[in-house]
Amino acid sequence: MIVNPLDLEGAYYLEPKIFHDDRGFFFEWFNKERFKELTGTDFKVVQFNYSRSTKGVLRGLHYQLNPAAQSKLIAVVKGTIQDVIVDVRKDSKTFGQHHSVILTEEKRNQLFVPKGFAHGFLVLSEEAEIFYAIDNQYSPEHDSGISYKDPDLGIKWDIDPNLIQVSEKDDKLLELKSTPNNF
Repeated sequence: MIVNPLDLEGAYYLEPKIFHDDRGFFFEWFNKERFKELTGTDFKVVQFNYSRSTKGVLRGLHYQLNPAAQSKLIAVVKGTIQDVIVDVRKDSKTFGQHHSVILTEEKRNQLFVPKGFAHGFLVLSEEAEIFYAIDNQYSPEHDSGISYKDPDLGIKWDIDPNLIQVSEKDDKLLELKSTPNNF
């Protein structure tokens, strides 16, 4: 596993070492001790989530408030997505900055999203299936998020904005400056 730190402190882009032969392939999706050795982060998974969406679906930008904040490890099982994280830690030197990465089933690349970050993704392929490993249970009363259209974030989504489909809930999310935040 190759672990690349991002400019947003605590976030990492991961590339697995994939072993191919005539039977198919194998790779280690996650190794807790190796990840801790490479990042200093003790990521203890307590929940797995799996979603399927079609082209143009945008889910996010979501996060949970303290004390129910979550770190996530994101991977694409099928298809291609644009995955975006936003630093919502008020005291961070990168507060309000975002990072965008393309995750694909071919590369089997992953994104580690630490606590204090909003997360969202946009499906670029006809269909995508996404797997999340999470270190804290979902808590509806701590649920929060930021509008994917927030002009202060300056996120460049990789498809025509008119083709983006969001849930009614996500469409009502506020801009970062108006969103509840206890980080």
